[in-house]
Formats: sequence, structure tokens, C-alpha cells
Amino acid sequence: MRNAKQWVIAALAAIAGFALVNFGNIASSIVVMVLAVVFVLVLTTPVLYPRSLSDDASRNQATEKSVPLIYWRPGCIFCLRLRVALLLRGKKAVWASIRQDPAAAARVRSVNDGNETVPTVFAGSEHRTNPDPSWVLAQFV
Repeated sequence: MRNAKQWVIAALAAIAGFALVNFGNIASSIVVMVLAVVFVLVLTTPVLYPRSLSDDASRNQATEKSVPLIYWRPGCIFCLRLRVALLLRGKKAVWASIRQDPAAAARVRSVNDGNETVPTVFAGSEHRTNPDPSWVLAQFV
């Protein structure tokens, strides 16, 4: 998580420099920076993800709907990559936040050598950690 924050700070500094050079004044640079910060905040918060349920409810819902169960956490760049790659199909999957439910975090740790590595995707009897988005798309029936 710390590395992600450093990359975000570096990206915002680069955007600020770009805006200052290309727009030539501080007011337009501030507007560009505010827009960039809002964009980053939207990407790193749960706004793009469906509401997270408890681990038991998530498992039941994923089984009933025959869709993948995806464990994620806010601020995870890999979770964001998966969510964006799935596009509209991602809304059909069941998303469980390991930050909101200790049981979800425990399940992720149980298959990742004690680490809370996300995204961890369960589809049927299989699970994958940080899977290729094409594999996740293939799990939708």
C-alpha cells in the first residue's frame, strides 16, 4: 500500500508540472490538480465496486448466481485493474472487502500462505490470486 501511495504522489506531481508548463498559470494548474485528485480518490475508494456483504452471504450469493467471488480491499491497484478490465461483467460478480469482514480476510489468508493478497478470486472449486482478467471473464456462465 505504501508503494501505491508513493506512485500516486509522484503521478500528481507530474500532472502538476505538466499543467503548469502547458497552461502557464497557477489557477489553471490548481484546477487540473483538483480534477486529478478527485479522479484518484474515485479510483481508490469503494465507489466502483458493488456493496460488500459478509463472507458467508458473499459465498452464498456467488454460489446461487454461479459467478466468481472476488475478495478485494480499497486502495488496491491490482483490484482496480481487475475491476476496470471486467467492465460491466464485474458488476455481476460478488465482491467482498477484506477490510470490512474479518472472516473474508481469514479466507484470503487461508489460501495465500497467511498473506492478505488481493484480488483473490474463487470460482467454483478453484481459486486464483491476482488472476488474469481473461480467466475471471471465462468463469461467468
